[in-house]
Amino acid sequence: MIQEHTVQQARSVEQIQSCYNVMRQLRPHLEEKLFVGQVQRQLAQGYHLAYLEVDGVVRACAGFRILEFLAWGKVLYIDDLVTDSAMRKNGLASVLLKWVLEQAKAMQCDQVHLDSGPQRHDAHRLYLNHGFTIIGYHFANEVS
Repeated sequence: MIQEHTVQQARSVEQIQSCYNVMRQLRPHLEEKLFVGQVQRQLAQGYHLAYLEVDGVVRACAGFRILEFLAWGKVLYIDDLVTDSAMRKNGLASVLLKWVLEQAKAMQCDQVHLDSGPQRHDAHRLYLNHGFTIIGYHFANEVS
């Protein structure tokens, strides 16, 4: 297990850029030259990008936003949660997830939600171990 870390929020261009190599492990379609601009647009819409460094290098990231739903009330929705593949099983995702859950409490959210690919068994174990339950299926329709 990795020792104590401080979660930081990416706001500057440099901080956002430093998250790219880890984020692309979860989102391989992202292009490096477009990443900062995309995150900046999302930040302007309420997105938060949090990260953990180990030895001065970003090793885990979480992206989230606050939304309100008729079905669930005020929700912190986790868009992205990823640990560098070389650093998995060291507790970084757990540290980051606990921090996000604390943010949800501080922002007076009713629930925390996320979607996860069916193949991500280790991630599912993490979520279940942190009190998440599987409540349904996620459907998508690509608009063309």
